[in-house]
Amino acid sequence: MAIRVLTRPTVHNLKSIVAFQTPKPQSLSTVTQIPVSPRNSPQSPYRKQISLFNLFQRHGFPPSQLHGFLKKNQFFQNYNPHELEKSLGILFSFQIPQKFIISLISDYPRLLEFEFLKKWEMGIAKLGVSGVSPLMIRNVLEFSRRFELDPVDVSRCVKILKGLGLRDGTVGRVLEEFPRVIVMNEGEIQRKIQFCLGIGIPENSINGIFHSLPGILGFGVEDRLKPLLSEFLKLGFTEKVIRREISREPRMLGMELGELSRCLEFLGTLKCRVPIKEKIFSKGELRAGFEVKLRVDCLCSYGLIRREAFEVLWKEPRVIIYEIKDIEEKIEFLVHTMRYNVGCLIEVPEYLGVNFDKQIVPRWNVIEYLRLKGGLGCKVGLKGLIKPSRLRFYNLYVKPYPECEKMFGRFSSDVEVGNRHPVGLWKLMKPQKHPESEEDVKNMKFFVQSL
Repeated sequence: MAIRVLTRPTVHNLKSIVAFQTPKPQSLSTVTQIPVSPRNSPQSPYRKQISLFNLFQRHGFPPSQLHGFLKKNQFFQNYNPHELEKSLGILFSFQIPQKFIISLISDYPRLLEFEFLKKWEMGIAKLGVSGVSPLMIRNVLEFSRRFELDPVDVSRCVKILKGLGLRDGTVGRVLEEFPRVIVMNEGEIQRKIQFCLGIGIPENSINGIFHSLPGILGFGVEDRLKPLLSEFLKLGFTEKVIRREISREPRMLGMELGELSRCLEFLGTLKCRVPIKEKIFSKGELRAGFEVKLRVDCLCSYGLIRREAFEVLWKEPRVIIYEIKDIEEKIEFLVHTMRYNVGCLIEVPEYLGVNFDKQIVPRWNVIEYLRLKGGLGCKVGLKGLIKPSRLRFYNLYVKPYPECEKMFGRFSSDVEVGNRHPVGLWKLMKPQKHPESEEDVKNMKFFVQSL
């Protein structure tokens, strides 16, 4: 039977084992580098995004919008950061307000291509237009980038417009409102001028027409302007009236075919007090129809459809005689301050017919104060704010709360109501006293005795 003998390893063998298990020290040059995460690499997309974020933020972009903007436009990571910063510098050198630049880049980010902006670095000053507006620069750059145009193309267009007799201010206005004129040839522009001269508009009034309605350059003569003129004639207006009204208000040429007929038909169905109707037609039937068109466009720009806009005007005809800026002020206050939907005007069109400073604002201040204080038993809608008479509104919401009297102003003891007539005017209106003769006295006595 074999016996297995266990023996301890010798010292020599132990040293060899230790030597085998202990790694040899290596020099720093031969130590393997620890791999760096791509997230921390200088060339990684993460670092590029941070660099772009800081660059745009330094130039005024709101941080809250930058994340979405950079995520939507990933191609910025392929741009040279140095060239991108130069592109932003060129844009800001045009003296455009920051909000215009941010809006422009947000809508057209490809505008920041360095090769494109490099052509425009000295181009704006050489266009030949004095008093360049920020909006003109914005629209011209936007159009030029879209159609790959150079400052030479814009300069050529400016020379053509000036050669046709347009002044500097009108040329700038045309480029601002209708930049497509850059790609139009001289013959197309000349045809619009010949049309205006053909209907009897003086040559010295052509500049004013193009300044008021730059978009006329985009209208076709045969398919738009001449049919519109025929419509005016069919409605019974003479050439003299048409010529006079277009000279006073060139924007009439911007009406769609059939639009004036619809507005005049609407005016025929209008039911309102005689003084209001007289004011509406005070400048003639043609101008009255155009004023209706302007108010409809104004209401539609805030979200109403045309049928609803006509309904508001029919219920509240006073809107037709108010200025557009006053209507816009009331709607802006309704939407942004009072937080009502513009559709409320269909139910309460009287809102547009009352005085803004004397009725709308004081009533809103009172209701808002009572709402914050908890003094309202129920919610007061737009109808409850506008419909009550001044006295009723005062008795309901102002009289029980003396601190509201100053806000309301009307019927307040602290508010002095000035006299409508000068002091002593009653003396001038006193009937003249005639002397009485003896015969008049006898006649009066006889008449009294007969009774």
